[in-house]
Amino acid sequence: MDNFEEYIRQGEPNKAEKAKDWKTAIGLQKVDGLKPSDYLIETARQNIEGDITIEEVKQRIDSYYKQHPIKNDENRTEEADKVSARITEILSEKTFTFSPAEYLTIHRRLFQGIYSHAGKIRNYNITKQEWVLNGETVLYASAESLKATLEYDFQQEKTFSYRGLSQQEIIEHITRFISYLWQIHIFGEGNTRTTAIFLIKYLRKLGYKEVNNDSFAEHSWYFRNALVRANYEDLSKGVHKTDKYLTSFLLNLLQQENHLLKNREMHVHYVSPVNDTVNDTVKMQNDTVNGTVNDNVFYLIKQNNKITAVEIGERLNISLRTAKRKIKELKEKGTIERIGSDKTGYWKIIEYKI
Repeated sequence: MDNFEEYIRQGEPNKAEKAKDWKTAIGLQKVDGLKPSDYLIETARQNIEGDITIEEVKQRIDSYYKQHPIKNDENRTEEADKVSARITEILSEKTFTFSPAEYLTIHRRLFQGIYSHAGKIRNYNITKQEWVLNGETVLYASAESLKATLEYDFQQEKTFSYRGLSQQEIIEHITRFISYLWQIHIFGEGNTRTTAIFLIKYLRKLGYKEVNNDSFAEHSWYFRNALVRANYEDLSKGVHKTDKYLTSFLLNLLQQENHLLKNREMHVHYVSPVNDTVNDTVKMQNDTVNGTVNDNVFYLIKQNNKITAVEIGERLNISLRTAKRKIKELKEKGTIERIGSDKTGYWKIIEYKI
């Protein structure tokens, strides 16, 4: 990611715009715990420099994986590379139609050849365990109602008038629309990345030409967790749906505000420290009382068995030292086991013991 900052800082318009698109595309892969290859990064640099077109980038990536097939690609590197290139292509295009067909088309273009259901409405019901919900799931729309629900939400937004609203009110409305759209979860996989790209294109249509895509590039996982919290409630436990996290994300995106985007604060068991300036150790003691940190680390490992302590620290906004300590505790409890080396191995889930 840092490789692209030089182009953005130099300010050469064409290169800076391409660099921003690539940075957003690569950052969005973190939504599903994916990381593009060094080959993709180098190929992207050639595109930014103007040496090759985006079409040539896609051709090179396709050719590369035909020549270097990856068996049992648990890290889904090929997916990350191909989808990053496709996102960059879509973001570079000056076209957009606000319609369900456009939404479906974006998904098809992103995942064609990767998912068999690319661009298709799912015909089965789904649940997804979320670490931010301590393993619970959002209730997504049923397969029988997907098409009708999607068309209804688009029609409501299409006829909505933004006239007379303040910027705050506009952003709050967009927050609700994109939250409803995501909650439908019309695809089997790839909903968040598709929704993010659709949102960026829609915001441009609404006149937000200079969208600060750093929010997507650097906080894409926060974006997904914010969508989760906007669509989950358990009144028996005092957990309410809230748009505040998603609104903070959009205020940073559109108004260049500087809200702190911390994933752990969205966890349903999070307890805010009395003094925000207390050190990391005190914060972790506070979290541990509720079992939050061990739960979070476990669910991250369960979602991605190749995840590193560094990545866990980044996602939970905790120090590397704390992340390593929590991993060690899970190992000592017999919850997880390391298979192979630290560099090339993976985590095996044994049993979760509170």
